[in-house]
Amino acid sequence: MLLENRIVIVTGAASPRGIGKATAKALAAQGARIAILDLRKEDAQAAAADLGAGHLGLACDVTDKAACVEAARATLEHFGRIDGLINNAGITQPVRTLEISGKDFDAIVDVNLRGTLYMSQAVIPVMKDQSGGSIVCMSSVSAQRGGGIFGGPHYSAAKAGVLGLAKAMAREFGPNRIRVNSITPGLIQTDITGDKLTPEMRADIIKGIPLSRLGDAADVANACLFLVSDLSSYLTGVTLDVNGGMLIH
Repeated sequence: MLLENRIVIVTGAASPRGIGKATAKALAAQGARIAILDLRKEDAQAAAADLGAGHLGLACDVTDKAACVEAARATLEHFGRIDGLINNAGITQPVRTLEISGKDFDAIVDVNLRGTLYMSQAVIPVMKDQSGGSIVCMSSVSAQRGGGIFGGPHYSAAKAGVLGLAKAMAREFGPNRIRVNSITPGLIQTDITGDKLTPEMRADIIKGIPLSRLGDAADVANACLFLVSDLSSYLTGVTLDVNGGMLIH
């Protein structure tokens, strides 16, 4: 087991077909005990129960620093340590540049970027005390290619910010043996994209993907497993593309 007796927090992990839930399942299958965080306590607890016995579901709004600190405290109190954090919580919005309002911008940046900072701030002191830990930050191919299919420019900007934040944290906390890495998924089939992708759009997008298929949540989950486990023990500050070749540098 790659993660036997490890404790990992996964944010935004209650959606049934989401990347967070798939990641929680993949980590639990490798022996980790998971703290699932989501906006509604009932949803988080139900998702944790789906993983089997021994997991925890907590309510947490990642845009609220106090809520993040409380979730980390509750996780530490319940399990005794925190070995990993998957900063998965995120939202998107298909709005073009000239249509982005201040409210739109704040909402997207708050969840995707501020939430990544706040949750990382909540667990880093624990990881420093333990002399180690692994943080995985969820960015997007849209941050690299200048726009996505369903996300507006403010989403690309927020996800690009995640990359910069992760690299800076990796540099700062490397001496504490805390690794911080990012994942940039391409188009992944989840509840967010499922009802927006027409057969015509799907066929057109797949033409530009060398592996000739869209991604599944499990594809990203397995990348998270790699980065949070000791298989990647000498990796920090990296950006791992999970896009089937949609973007090749």
